[in-house]
Amino acid sequence: MAGRGAIITALAATALVVAGCGSTVAGSATWPGATLKKVTLGAADFPPGVNVDRIVERPGLPDGAGAPPSMLSRPEGCANVLTNVIAESAERGPGAAAKYSVGYNGARIVMTVLSWRLDLGKLEAAAVRCANFEAFFDAAAKGIPITTTELSGVENGALAYQQTMRLNGSPSSVYMAFMNVGRLAVFGIAFPTSDPRIEAKASLPQTFLDVVAKQAAKIRAT
Repeated sequence: MAGRGAIITALAATALVVAGCGSTVAGSATWPGATLKKVTLGAADFPPGVNVDRIVERPGLPDGAGAPPSMLSRPEGCANVLTNVIAESAERGPGAAAKYSVGYNGARIVMTVLSWRLDLGKLEAAAVRCANFEAFFDAAAKGIPITTTELSGVENGALAYQQTMRLNGSPSSVYMAFMNVGRLAVFGIAFPTSDPRIEAKASLPQTFLDVVAKQAAKIRAT
């Protein structure tokens, strides 16, 4: 059976890939890329000691290139159900999305600002359908129980979830949030990452939810 780190990576990889499928590329900013550049959080928006890095994918690569394979699940499709909903309506190409990472001692957060609105109704329905499922790499292997639980603490109309797997009885979680802000949308994912080299410390899920709220606020203020 794969180790806990590999399983968490596989569960989160699709979210990271879909989030970056339309990231802006080098060159002159054009609409909507110019708008995304203005509204995306940067290092100046965070306290000293937080690592903030812009993420730019290489253009022309297919979705999922270089990522671990998606896990199988019972019910089928639950291992990456939320990001599949995003992929169904994703806009691609330069200027379609802006992506960045926020690093703390205790969490790595990947945020994406999208140039289109998310179907929050479909996302909520998918989360309800996959509130409890089993994931596995090998169809003959014993499934790993995973729960998808709604998180409180987000503004009205936004969605946030904690996805927790139990491997050998030990829980490990990743956190996801989705919201529409005007004509744009925000999608974020966070997972526990210990890095004592980073001065700023995080407490999940609160630090993650704070970053999501800060990103939404900048969009509205710009």
